[in-house]
Amino acid sequence: MGHCWMTGWQTIRSNFRIWADLMGSSYANYDLPRTVEDPEQECIEWFWVGLNDDDVYPKEFLEGLMQMVDDIEMGKIETIPMEDVMKELQDLVEIMDTLETGPEDLT
Repeated sequence: MGHCWMTGWQTIRSNFRIWADLMGSSYANYDLPRTVEDPEQECIEWFWVGLNDDDVYPKEFLEGLMQMVDDIEMGKIETIPMEDVMKELQDLVEIMDTLETGPEDLT
């Protein structure tokens, strides 16, 4: 979780830095030898790439998710309470621990 927050803040900082470069006509960082003919255009492209960094899902995908939620709420899809899932997971972890330590720990 901490990694996601940190990465997000770094991305925002980078986008603001590029925006400041655009507003201040500061293109020195974008004047790469042998690869960039127009540093201003390079800066503009980095700016737009940074803005498009977020995941954007297609309308059909989002509509499908909304339909799944509707189906769950109307009872068309069987759901399993989270408590049951966690209990089963804990039981499996205990079984795995028992298998790793040996049969002498079986109760």
